[in-house]
Amino acid sequence: MYFYGASGVTPVNDSHKFWYLTQTPRGSEFLIIDGDERAVLAAFDQQRLADSLKIMLRKDVEAYKLPFRTIQCNNNLDTVFFSIDNERYICELKNYSIKKEPARPSPQRPYWSTIFKEDGKGKVRSPDRKKEAYISEGNLWVTDLESGKSRKLSSDGSVFEYYASSIFWSPDSKKIVCCKYRPTENRKVVLISSSPRDQLQPKTEELDYVKPGDALPIRRPVLFLLDEERQIHFDIPNVDEQYELGNIKWDKSSDFFTFDFNRRGHQQFVIYAGDARSGELRKIVDEQSGTFIHYYALYQYWFKSSNELLWISERDGWRHLYLYDTMTGQAKKQLVKGEWVVKSVVHVDEKNRTVIFKGCGKDKGEDPYLEKYYLLDIEKEKLSCLTPENAVHHAVFSADYKLMVDVFSRVDMAPVVALRTVDDGKIVFKPENQPDISKALDAGLRLPEVFSAKGRDGKTDIWGIIIRPTGFDASKKYPIIEYIYAGPHDSHVPKSFNLAHWGSDLAELGFIVVQIDGMGTANRSKAFHDVCWKNLKDAGFPDRIAWLKTAAQKYPQMDVGRVGIFGSSAGGQNAMGALLFHPEFYKVAYAACGCHDNRMDKIWWNEQWMGWPVGKEYDECSNVVNAHRLQGKLMLVLGELDNNVDPSSTLQVVNELIKHNKEFEFVMLPGERHTMGGRYGERKRRDFFMRHLQNIETPDWNVSKN
Repeated sequence: MYFYGASGVTPVNDSHKFWYLTQTPRGSEFLIIDGDERAVLAAFDQQRLADSLKIMLRKDVEAYKLPFRTIQCNNNLDTVFFSIDNERYICELKNYSIKKEPARPSPQRPYWSTIFKEDGKGKVRSPDRKKEAYISEGNLWVTDLESGKSRKLSSDGSVFEYYASSIFWSPDSKKIVCCKYRPTENRKVVLISSSPRDQLQPKTEELDYVKPGDALPIRRPVLFLLDEERQIHFDIPNVDEQYELGNIKWDKSSDFFTFDFNRRGHQQFVIYAGDARSGELRKIVDEQSGTFIHYYALYQYWFKSSNELLWISERDGWRHLYLYDTMTGQAKKQLVKGEWVVKSVVHVDEKNRTVIFKGCGKDKGEDPYLEKYYLLDIEKEKLSCLTPENAVHHAVFSADYKLMVDVFSRVDMAPVVALRTVDDGKIVFKPENQPDISKALDAGLRLPEVFSAKGRDGKTDIWGIIIRPTGFDASKKYPIIEYIYAGPHDSHVPKSFNLAHWGSDLAELGFIVVQIDGMGTANRSKAFHDVCWKNLKDAGFPDRIAWLKTAAQKYPQMDVGRVGIFGSSAGGQNAMGALLFHPEFYKVAYAACGCHDNRMDKIWWNEQWMGWPVGKEYDECSNVVNAHRLQGKLMLVLGELDNNVDPSSTLQVVNELIKHNKEFEFVMLPGERHTMGGRYGERKRRDFFMRHLQNIETPDWNVSKN
């Protein structure tokens, strides 16, 4: 633990105040940074609140161990809201009286893979509040609320292809867009709970789970002109190849509506406009790629005061911002360029024509993954860095975007908490008590080392970290363990300060632990990312191996003859793949809940990288198909109730390994979901690496310690 960090920084409504939680020598304290007064204040009297809460809860409550970690404040800071055990409380700070809010029904979040067939029975009221639209027997109806009369607007719907219950009224209440919806049969995954807590006999769960190659629903937007009693069907190119058609919204003029069309295979993403006067369909954006479009990293902002669209694209080889004319469908200009990445847009100020965004890689010589904040003047095309320090920055902005609290750090640098003005990024205030890691360092903490080396091409810098044990002895050789997660949707090596990282526990057992972002992961160039295309087995291994060999040349304590690897989910696939495809280098692997064959896993993740239609590349990248190649020591771990990756993915690997008479270890964890292994699995992981990389006999855990 270290003192005076800032977690949960949150702006207080429309003020220039921010609350945060920090650890001090007394315990957990809620503090307020007052941006106007440039001061730090106690958010409330924690002792008085604890005393009141003790009476309310009828149990002991310690002032600096309050049973909640987040709060809400009103603008006057005289009322605090918090939750304990899903119950919400209000504390009036004038007298520290506490009352419980009336129970609110908790919204039921659907399981992430749930299929919505858009066949609801609800009614959607028009903006002028005079009409309601609804679906009955597959067709669209409208009721005039004044007369009570209903009329049927379509007659071609049926139970097999119906009009969807997602209904979109135009702002003038004279038009409706509604998709004709062709459903499909849904694949289900059945999970078996062998050891339920509430009964002796097993239970089953059934989940929607669409996999690569499965049929998908088809949506076709239809425009209904109510006054003309007419409908327009739009001819959408490749409509039967849609992955998704959605994000339907009307222009404020009611003259046209827009929608997104993500073509299956993720090599084309189009924003269409459907004209309500001409009935014509036109393209506003037509994004295409010869490999893949990273569609869930796309961004669009529709200007309210002009016919413009802010868009993110990698068309020039790097993720950058573009400004579109929504009437002509032409890109007016590329707003930023260069060999660096726009990660996400934070705020668009239409009045001042500025954009705040997070970017990385702009400052050459620094770690290219460090996130910084930038202010872009659209008209002048002037770009200003608001957070220039060589660190990863996590900023929280006031509601008016005048001030921000910036907490910046690196894995090898303690955090700094600062208040900045947004127009120029100037630091105008720092709390007197800054994060202090001196006691941890005095106790022997070794910070990770940030290390870069050339990748497979001998030119591209590959970045990672090296974690050494606190008792590191430079005269000894240490086996190496890599924690891997090579999912192409992001980069994964930690950049922010933390006292412990994945594998820190293993380092304390006498290993050097590394994490690396190889080619095929995101947040670098498009070419860097494209290495994963239809090639997930690559997982950046040629870069990782080159990096490790370079590190071992600099640090002879790193023994590249004894290298282990572990990971979960996509990292579980990667860890086993290390033994299948690079057994000359990796000797021991712990693979938890892996998606070992991309045809067995969820559609949205796997078709994004492996493509569609399902081709031979799925075979080539499959740990199941390639299980016969196994060399080295392998432990597979699986939660029997994994509702993220189909458990059969691991079991099919087990089956194939048995067919080929391969030696391995397999741990099935009853009742566990998508897991690295939990306490039991982690003990197995530590023992496994100790036995096979250090040749040390591990304890007999079945012998009583009493």
